[in-house]
Amino acid sequence: MELEMHMVLPQLLRLAWIAGTLPILIASIPIPKLKFLHTILLGFARRGKIMHSSSQKFTLPQRFFLHFYIVASIWTTFLLVTTWCYAYTMVPPVRESSAYSTITSYLIGGSALGTGSTTMLQRHAVWQAVFLLLLMEAQVLRRLFETIYVFKYSPSACMHVLGYLTGMFFYLAAPLSLCADCALDVFYFLVNLVTKFIVIGKDHMPPVEVELWQVVNPLFRLGWRHWIGATVFFWGWIHQQRCHKILGSLRNSRQAEEYAIPHGDWFEIVSSPHYLSEMLANLSFAAVETHRWYHQKFEDYPSSRFAVIPYIL
Repeated sequence: MELEMHMVLPQLLRLAWIAGTLPILIASIPIPKLKFLHTILLGFARRGKIMHSSSQKFTLPQRFFLHFYIVASIWTTFLLVTTWCYAYTMVPPVRESSAYSTITSYLIGGSALGTGSTTMLQRHAVWQAVFLLLLMEAQVLRRLFETIYVFKYSPSACMHVLGYLTGMFFYLAAPLSLCADCALDVFYFLVNLVTKFIVIGKDHMPPVEVELWQVVNPLFRLGWRHWIGATVFFWGWIHQQRCHKILGSLRNSRQAEEYAIPHGDWFEIVSSPHYLSEMLANLSFAAVETHRWYHQKFEDYPSSRFAVIPYIL
């Protein structure tokens, strides 16, 4: 029964992601009968300059992007801190499984962390969740900073309300998905910690001893694949930051409603390098539409540029 409970959250998240991405994948199939679905989804994905002036129903100001990153920063920070505390307290790799499985069972009434190979897999999963949440934290905090200080959204720039809700879902579900395998254990750990604090009081709580090296050491022991992935992540992270800086500078140097062709960095090969750096299925729609808008808006737009993936799309 307990194992079933631990599987519910990951399964629900998987179903949610499938429900969200399957229509996009189906709409991408080049079949005439599916064109209507493509048109509908494209209408939801449009925002800013690529949203037609006649499509102003059910829209919100594009500056509401700020909401995404405020929520994401708070939510990701909460998940990161609680998961990291749980990982450090309950599953430090320097202790034997018997040393902490008893404590875990006592505090949270049983745990998915068993013995033997299962224990090792769960240790790895918990610290991997911390590692991934750290990357997510770096992303959302930078996007929050950019939304406040870099981007100057046009007063008339809008996005569809369903696009807004989709973005809000993503920034709530994505961080939770990164720690879904241990989220229930972390929740029980937090609830019992708060309950213990309330019952016995602050003065009777055991002292907290933090060894800084043991806080970060398990992250370095995850394996080379994680660090290769982190390298690729920060490579895209840096390029997205550069591309956003270029876009922000265009708005600063012109009137509020004027547009210009961006140049520099990956803009020389694709129209939406900031989407390429943070590639998601739903962003491909916006990238292709942005590419089409540039060609319609500027007669001298570089014909050698692709929409989002160099030499492919």
